[in-house]
Amino acid sequence: MCIRDRESSVEAGRIQIKEKLARISTKDLVRLQDLAHKMRIHSINMTEKAGSGHATSCASIAEIMAALFFHPEGMVYDPANPQLFQADKLVLSKGHAAPILYACWCECGFLHSDELMNFRTLKSNLEGHPTPHAPFVDVATGSLGQGLSITCGMAFSSKYIDSINNLYYVIIGDGELSEGSNWEGINFASYYKLDNIIAILDVNRFGQSGETMFKHNVEVYSSRFRAFGWDTFEVDGHSFEEIIEALKMAKNPNGKPKILIAKTLKGKYFIDEIEDKATYHGKIFGSLAEVTTSYLTSLIQDKTILQESEKVEKAELNRAHMFDPMRDHNLARVINNHPPKYEKGQQHLVRTGYGMALKKLAEADKKKALVILDADTKNSTLSSIAQGSSHGNFIECFIAEELMVSLQVGFWARGKVAFSSTFASFFTRAYDQVRMASISRANIKFYGSHCGISVGRDGPSQMGLEDIAYFRTIPGSVVLYPADAVACEYAVQLAANTVGMVYIRTSREVSPVIYDNHETFEIGGSKRLKYSEEDLITIVSCGLTLVEALSAAEILEQQGIKVGVIDLFSVKPVDSNMLILAGSQSKHGLLTVEDHFEQGGIFSAVCEALSTSGIKVHQIAVNGMPRSGTFKELYEYYGLKDDKIVERVKQIIGTGSAVEDR
Repeated sequence: MCIRDRESSVEAGRIQIKEKLARISTKDLVRLQDLAHKMRIHSINMTEKAGSGHATSCASIAEIMAALFFHPEGMVYDPANPQLFQADKLVLSKGHAAPILYACWCECGFLHSDELMNFRTLKSNLEGHPTPHAPFVDVATGSLGQGLSITCGMAFSSKYIDSINNLYYVIIGDGELSEGSNWEGINFASYYKLDNIIAILDVNRFGQSGETMFKHNVEVYSSRFRAFGWDTFEVDGHSFEEIIEALKMAKNPNGKPKILIAKTLKGKYFIDEIEDKATYHGKIFGSLAEVTTSYLTSLIQDKTILQESEKVEKAELNRAHMFDPMRDHNLARVINNHPPKYEKGQQHLVRTGYGMALKKLAEADKKKALVILDADTKNSTLSSIAQGSSHGNFIECFIAEELMVSLQVGFWARGKVAFSSTFASFFTRAYDQVRMASISRANIKFYGSHCGISVGRDGPSQMGLEDIAYFRTIPGSVVLYPADAVACEYAVQLAANTVGMVYIRTSREVSPVIYDNHETFEIGGSKRLKYSEEDLITIVSCGLTLVEALSAAEILEQQGIKVGVIDLFSVKPVDSNMLILAGSQSKHGLLTVEDHFEQGGIFSAVCEALSTSGIKVHQIAVNGMPRSGTFKELYEYYGLKDDKIVERVKQIIGTGSAVEDR
């Protein structure tokens, strides 16, 4: 399909479209308005059948959607192939208006109207809010405030990586502009000159429970976007002439993102009891539904449009290229072919392995599938090592972690594999973005450095102590916790070539190299580093606490006490077979030692794996809110230092069971 040539047509700044209207024939206007009304009817029928939904939120953008889908100044797309890579794309950030998105794909011939009636049912791809189960949906939306930042990732990929001249449309609700994550995206789009983004703000003045902050004051919204460097177009959101003229003018490639500030009415063209009322948000109309659809039908001038739209012959659709692009780009064994170069026993920052692995992957990435993002911590995470080798695909997100994760999802939607890095503690503020990414089933990777109390004097605000817990809760996720720079390099390679979401966690302090440069690692695998038939207990640990565990085992051995040591490495999925074997061969079971809060970390993972085995599991973890102190002081205080582990082991084996299972 032919993708448009974009020509300059507008001055920078605020544009009031009433000054210049598009010339549209009466026939075209009638057709567009009739389609908008028909899609309103679809939205009501879908939500009434489902027993829930947001028909009034659909009605406020009906003209906007009709213009985007059914006028030449709208999107360039192929109704038979919604996944066409070169086509324009639409992200519905106000995902609760999903019914009208589905109605559009029905009217363009991709869906049958009967399919719409399966809306919100268990086996339907037409979910309550859009997800990629529907082949015309690129990313999941519905948790408000994320669509624009995701769109930024997609637009950045097209403009700077793929060199594709397509456009990205994103529809935002006025209520969701209260979310700070939106403003991170607004700032990013301006800074990186993403003039291939055309946002549309639906100013219908109502949120869920009442009026929005600025109601119908479109100038407030317009002035704020202009302050961030956007071109703004103020339009009547129910005037096709104004909408279409604005869409035409917004295609100007002047280095600025564009936004249509559309003044609309919630429930527009519904009966008086519903139009411009807050009470029907997310509710069905009941006895008023038939009255409303009858009224809308009476407004349709060409009744032939009520017939079923002609269906297109669907192209063969396949998302496989999105889910596993690294294998396609021949990066599967990069680290194997260019192994780490460390000497056993030497002290190295584990995070050096992260930067080195990314550098090797980037140098081998001839098709530019790899994208590296950092949130102003690259000199600490050491992603900076790869910065000069990334074909320009190294993106500084500044201090905006929510934005960074949303960008990753956008890059994934364009067939890339994106690694993001920051301190482990700072991923917590982006947890909703991570959660939504999992609904998209995004193939994205996270690296959290400076985990745990080993951060030391910086204090608890910088200590990632809950990160394992929340990344483990994500369905299908992988959590890796390498103990040295060698293991970290291989963890990055495993992450790059594993389909799905992977989190890698490392400590701040230097750590001795434990492994040979050619050691092999597996997701779901572990390393049994010390074992004897006389082991009284086996210590299970990861990262920096593994070093302490190994030291404790040596001290105990000198005292005639044999203990085993396992490097868990893969916290999720966990190596259940190894844990059961080691636990059954150790008289007093297992002792987990972790630089993490008590709940949700290594202890929890091990206990879940052994829940039916009868094997006793003991724990040492951070069992309170820490304070500033040296790394050694904090490890001593919370029992993670080798001498404290020795005391704990003696306590356990001296009584035959744990005195205090923390």
